[in-house]
Amino acid sequence: MRFIETWTPATIIATRDLTSGIREFVLRPDGFTAEPYPVGSHIQVGVTIDGRPETRSYSLVGEMDPQGYRIAVRRAPDTRGGSRYMWSLRPGARLNITLPASLVQLDWTRRHVCLVAGGIGITPIVGAAQALARRNADVTLHYAVRSRADAAYLDVLEALLGDRLTVHAGDEGHRLDLNGVFATLPKNAMTLFCGPIRMLDAARHAWEAAGRPMTDLRYETFGSSGLLPTDEFRVRLKGEGVELVIPRDRSMLDVLSEAGHEVMSDCRRGECGVCALDIVDVDGEIDHRDVFFSDHQKRESRKICACVSRVRGTITVDTLRRADAV
Repeated sequence: MRFIETWTPATIIATRDLTSGIREFVLRPDGFTAEPYPVGSHIQVGVTIDGRPETRSYSLVGEMDPQGYRIAVRRAPDTRGGSRYMWSLRPGARLNITLPASLVQLDWTRRHVCLVAGGIGITPIVGAAQALARRNADVTLHYAVRSRADAAYLDVLEALLGDRLTVHAGDEGHRLDLNGVFATLPKNAMTLFCGPIRMLDAARHAWEAAGRPMTDLRYETFGSSGLLPTDEFRVRLKGEGVELVIPRDRSMLDVLSEAGHEVMSDCRRGECGVCALDIVDVDGEIDHRDVFFSDHQKRESRKICACVSRVRGTITVDTLRRADAV
């Protein structure tokens, strides 16, 4: 498994509102010692949703912080409840977290790096911008937001990057043109992206259309975003006579596991594909929220990542587990 989770108790030592809808938290683990962590690192945070213990993943903001681990949480109604829980906490609150882990790999030998962030996707990009600027790389950042009032860490990034930062504010009519951005990059440039799944799909298509190798487009994801609303749906298990309801605030993976139908998993972020289940039938529409499957595989809809993807309607899956084999 790529993620070996080591949990430790921590204290929220500070909070502040970055915008009207984004709150920053500084979490200090017991016995904390400031050590560097890789760009794009995230931590798992233990949360409580309707009395149930669950976990949520949050990207770390910036490079090493002597105070602890810094995260930013956007409060949004169309999520599974993690943001509401986090926003209910105050300094002094205790919770469990994991040590930082990262799948993002930047090639530090590249002289040209383009950073692209959409909304709360700026959180892992801040540390990347700081690390690249410290190395005197030719780095640019394109930051897409609804309005400048929604742009977290804008003051930090303006001071760091100056005119190498471009803010694409929708209310100002400055929408992000990914095709135009990628067309102007030097031939050997690398791009690091973080944003919602719809924006990531657009970035992948634009990068491919520009004739650039997909290995030079790296990204950090947040699996709570999708193309369809986050609604309740039903899952039927082939050969087991079982139908389960997946509430809007829980994942298919969590509900299946709690009901005794354990599904192998690893990243729980839609990146590794370990939790993918075979799709037998769909009465409705699938919202593939993973970044593991290709566009072609998502159109075929033969498998679904149980950790992040959802359905509008009812889906029948094959867990490869049979009741008569137990």
